[in-house]
Amino acid sequence: MMAARLGRALALLPLLAVGACSTTDMLNALTPDAAYTRHADVPYGQGHRARLDIYAPREPACAGKAPVVVFFYGGTWHSGERADYAFVAAALARRGILTVIPDYRLYPEVTYPAFLRDSALAVAWTLRDIAGYQGDPSRVFVMGHSAGGYNAAMLALDPRWLDEAGASRAQLRGWIGLAGPYDFFPIENPAARPVFHHPHYPPGSLPIDHVSAGAPPVFLGVDSDDRLVDPQRNSARLGNRLRTAGVAVQYREYGNLSHTLLIGAFASPLRWLSTVSQDVADFVLARAGCAS
Repeated sequence: MMAARLGRALALLPLLAVGACSTTDMLNALTPDAAYTRHADVPYGQGHRARLDIYAPREPACAGKAPVVVFFYGGTWHSGERADYAFVAAALARRGILTVIPDYRLYPEVTYPAFLRDSALAVAWTLRDIAGYQGDPSRVFVMGHSAGGYNAAMLALDPRWLDEAGASRAQLRGWIGLAGPYDFFPIENPAARPVFHHPHYPPGSLPIDHVSAGAPPVFLGVDSDDRLVDPQRNSARLGNRLRTAGVAVQYREYGNLSHTLLIGAFASPLRWLSTVSQDVADFVLARAGCAS
């Protein structure tokens, strides 16, 4: 059985490296779900995409209450479904962390900043209501991969979005960005250009524009050879500016992965590729003040 699972995991590597759409289904199917209870299709606002799934750990890390991660997936703001990323929640549930995965509206239905407003409403809902699911509203983090890393960064760095949603970035214990675009104008990716009204970029629409001493602590993870989102231009530069402003930064470079495998390595059959899921969980538990 173990050899068969390893064989299937190895077969997934070339597919995940190019982002095959069926790969997340396979990763979820191969990832055990015994560590969490799933509460699906919970509304956080109005509209067909204003829904989220909650993955509550069976053994919360913090004395009966779990620290909480709100995870935003990537997809160039064009694609993505919350159910595709159960494997991320499963990795965090193993360490006693509750995960909230919301959907948000995508292009061409919306452009910037509508998806940030959706993301902020999902976080505001979490801060207000997650205690009913054994989550600790005083230990909430935002996290994202790729385009979702941008969403998480903007909520953590630019106070406008959570303020507008009736919450505050001061309520966040920290944030996690994995291979996120934080300083990417002028946009090279043709798919992302209309999302940000290229070439007429809205003022203040980059995370790096909002560095301040009031930002929450951050974990920034990258694949050192990422060909899609330049890790030095984006994550390393943002991390340096945040450190200069006095913000606590953990920056990790991982080799022998890819832009997509950085999040794929959270899945049980691929976890041997990298320590990224362990490092993220360690960051959350340390900042939450919980024993692992």
